[in-house]
Amino acid sequence: MAETIRLGLLRLCDAAPLILADNEEMFASNGVRVSLSVEPSWANIADKLSYGLLDGAVILPPLAMACAAGLRGRKTNLIIPMSLNSDGSAITLAAPLREAFDRGGMAALVAGKRLRIAVVHVFSTHNLLLRYWLAAAGVDPDIDVEICVLPPAEMVGGLAAGAIDGFCVGAPWAQVAIHAGLGFIGVPTSEIWRGHPEKCLTLREELLERDPAGVMALLRTLLASSALCAAPDKYRALAALLAQTEYLHLPEDLLASALPPAASGPVFTEQYPDAARAEWFVSQMLRWHLAPSGSLDGATSIYRPDLFLAAGGSMPVARPEIFCDTQI
Repeated sequence: MAETIRLGLLRLCDAAPLILADNEEMFASNGVRVSLSVEPSWANIADKLSYGLLDGAVILPPLAMACAAGLRGRKTNLIIPMSLNSDGSAITLAAPLREAFDRGGMAALVAGKRLRIAVVHVFSTHNLLLRYWLAAAGVDPDIDVEICVLPPAEMVGGLAAGAIDGFCVGAPWAQVAIHAGLGFIGVPTSEIWRGHPEKCLTLREELLERDPAGVMALLRTLLASSALCAAPDKYRALAALLAQTEYLHLPEDLLASALPPAASGPVFTEQYPDAARAEWFVSQMLRWHLAPSGSLDGATSIYRPDLFLAAGGSMPVARPEIFCDTQI
């Protein structure tokens, strides 16, 4: 076998294809050695990628592009050879806000107080989708609310302590908040942008240079494990696997409710690394002044659909983008 490929992930349902492949020894069967590292935050993931302590990770596309552009720590040469899922996140609000939200939406909520809503990282799909949704409702995300950053696993605790009024994060943390009676889903992100890219596989470019065969074997393995994660008859077994202590360490029934066909669950069939769709993230980072003008020129060049297709992936079926309003 070639060298061990070190991959980072967070305690999220999005990481299921890697967890399943590792548990079922699919990596070894395809001739690639992989070591998974469960990290506490996206900041840890970004730092370890930057300094070569990880060879790759399950990551947020905007964060990968920001790291590659030098907007978050040292500039790091990265590639995105595969998307891992679409959708799968939700904007969750504190339970006491339910009546006012049902009556008048976010505009009614911010009329009474300046809400504090947490996202997982400044350069995250969650921050950009939340901002888009708020703006579409006539709420200024920089004035009418305070957007702060918390690691995913700390979101529910922040809600319980009253430190935040809501959060936008990937599954299963919305379901954890609901199960605890602390919150409700204001909107799944699939209703903001249907089929939006969520997490991707990011690799340090030097890994491809050192071990192209290993990268191809890694992609083939994840294509196969993603297909298993997407199979309707596998969701219960997948929930049982994710529930294990070394992975998400949460109740199996709760995790089952966070996987498809749940409306807020991740979809594991959207794997093509589409640079054209990633341009939306670039546009929103510029729209909200999260990146200086010109700093993200060519940012989507780190997308490598050629590698995905060479590993046996297929082109996506063309479909229109569907947003919650007409403003893109």
